[in-house]
Amino acid sequence: MSSQLETIVAAYKTLTKIPSLSGGKLNKAANKVTAKWSVRNLDKGKNTTYATSYTLDSELYVTDESDFGTDISNEILSAISPRENYKAIIREEKNGKDTKKQYLEVWNTNTLSQSVDLTALDIHGDVYADSEFGSLDWSPDEKALVYVAEKKLPKFEPYIKRKAEEKPKLDGSGETAPKKGEEYIYRQDWGEQLVGKHLSVVVVFKLATETFTVLSGVPDGMCPGQVRFSPDGNSVVGVVWETEPRRLGLIFCTNRPSYIFECTLDGAFRKLSGDGLAVRSPRLSPTGDLVWLQREAGGPHHAGHQLVLMKKNTNTITTVVDIVETEIKTANGYSFHGLYSQALPNRCFSADGKRIVLSTPQQTEIRAYVVDIESGSITDISNNRGSPYSTSVVDVRSDVILVACSSLVTPGQLYIARLPASGSEAATSWSRVTCNCDATAAVAAARVRYLQLQHAHCTHSVNSFSAIYMAPNVENKQFPLIVWPHGGPHSNFVNAYSLEAALFTTLGFALTRINYRGSIGQGEANVRSLLGHIGDYDVKDCLLTLTTLLERDEMLCPENIFLNGGSYGGLVVAHLAGLYPDKFRAVVMRNPLIDLASKANYADNYDGCAAESGFDFTEKGPVSEDQLLAMRRCSPIAHVHKVKAPTALMLGSGDKRVPHFQGLEYARRLKANGVPTRIYMYDDNHSLSSPAAEMDNLINGAHWFMEHLQL
Repeated sequence: MSSQLETIVAAYKTLTKIPSLSGGKLNKAANKVTAKWSVRNLDKGKNTTYATSYTLDSELYVTDESDFGTDISNEILSAISPRENYKAIIREEKNGKDTKKQYLEVWNTNTLSQSVDLTALDIHGDVYADSEFGSLDWSPDEKALVYVAEKKLPKFEPYIKRKAEEKPKLDGSGETAPKKGEEYIYRQDWGEQLVGKHLSVVVVFKLATETFTVLSGVPDGMCPGQVRFSPDGNSVVGVVWETEPRRLGLIFCTNRPSYIFECTLDGAFRKLSGDGLAVRSPRLSPTGDLVWLQREAGGPHHAGHQLVLMKKNTNTITTVVDIVETEIKTANGYSFHGLYSQALPNRCFSADGKRIVLSTPQQTEIRAYVVDIESGSITDISNNRGSPYSTSVVDVRSDVILVACSSLVTPGQLYIARLPASGSEAATSWSRVTCNCDATAAVAAARVRYLQLQHAHCTHSVNSFSAIYMAPNVENKQFPLIVWPHGGPHSNFVNAYSLEAALFTTLGFALTRINYRGSIGQGEANVRSLLGHIGDYDVKDCLLTLTTLLERDEMLCPENIFLNGGSYGGLVVAHLAGLYPDKFRAVVMRNPLIDLASKANYADNYDGCAAESGFDFTEKGPVSEDQLLAMRRCSPIAHVHKVKAPTALMLGSGDKRVPHFQGLEYARRLKANGVPTRIYMYDDNHSLSSPAAEMDNLINGAHWFMEHLQL
């Protein structure tokens, strides 16, 4: 191994020892905090998840903390009962590579009181623990639990199969004879990171009798998720997604037709939200009011949401926070560009139920807010008055707020504050709870700057965008620069800790993470400005960022400019490499979107290809040649013959979002044109986030850049 590669490996190994904050909870009295962490365990080849706890005094200062972390890696869901008499855990244990079992455990304060082998019970498939469907909730009286699982399929067999004589079962199991000739019927799942999840059911477990009931009443062809008990415990509320005429990928796609629903325990079902909407995150207040996030179904995969309210015992829906076209001002004078969070905190209400505490991406940060439900007044309470941070609300209880704060130079930590009286929220004062790990010296010292850029001669009403610049803090040395647009396209980069950014900074690279037009957190007009202009506005924004930085920072080396991007970010860097072939030294792409016309046939979210190209998505009627041509013309495959920069492609064989053949097609054409090209293929999905895939693609990506530095 070369010394250069040894340097990269050593830097990566050091950075993997810094744990990532993945959650936190308050107890009912708000005097104890439980923090949840994840750390890369390189020897095991997987992440280890663990918990630490902290005791607080009346001023919310830490007085005691756990001696060691507790490994909770096999807990996929957990929930503490309302009066804190019980804790429920869904545990998944693997006996081999392909063998796993799931258990439901109920603990009281002294011991394990119940443990049920859900796999052996065989009344449903795997329990869902993902961010789209998964939930585990206690009834108010602590006598029942509700969760979501895969619907159990009937047994199938071939038309011709020799077997013993069938005898009627007398055990009351209700099992029917196997269905003949149906074992090969195609069953569509929910795509990327939800493979194998076809049709969900709501399951209620009663502790006293240890009985499980699959809730009836949910209409056929609808998938329920995000369920929780109503305040009286006689029904559950949640989200149902439509499955016909097809399932489109859910992960990172908030535009799927869906409804907020209520279903009583005896099966009476009703929709609470209207038609033509995409909804998520139903939350019940202490007084029984229901809030959720909603937007129009269809269109861009992610966009701004309304926060809406249904008062208890009414069917009237009112808007608390509307979609923001550009910006409005908060009660304390800060700019607010709308709600773009994928979910509300699990607990988000003040003690009296009159205010909601939440967080959402805003330009280059995640910011925290208090929303007055009656007036709609919004107050910014972000913990960034002294230094720029992203502030994410993780729990609210007894008028105490727990948030996660981090920046590109500071790993995530928990902070806490007491919610001030209504009207005084701007005075929220934060104190730190966790102090378990700091950034390395090189990362902590790095320079971070926000850029607000505007095109001087642009006729479109949306002509500005943002970017984040990060550079090593070293004097008398020029740095190579990585131009780095995000994926999505309707997502954004925020000033939050990133192992990948930390790695490149440690290795001496400066980087700019670009929120081109179309990014979230800058108003709905910004999101929709990209539709019909992909491969144009995003490319021009990256180019303006690059030219601006080269003009402003003499520490940057103009001969060493690199491109890095994944997914839609791969589309942008592929465009840049083809349109400006002499500007860039080398390119690294992860699962890049290369050709919208071909992706539209196979990806799990192919509706986006039409939307981003400026068309309404439909599968009705004849195939439009005009649309196919428009998709091809705005795709970087149109410029592949002009690329000169050596290119490395990191591809996932199980990618449902941008199938790996996109990258293979691009690589074949690069090689045919004499461009140095290397392909890495991982047994992973779109994110390439499994420990083995992440380690290999980050190290090899950094090495690719360093190999092509002009010294």
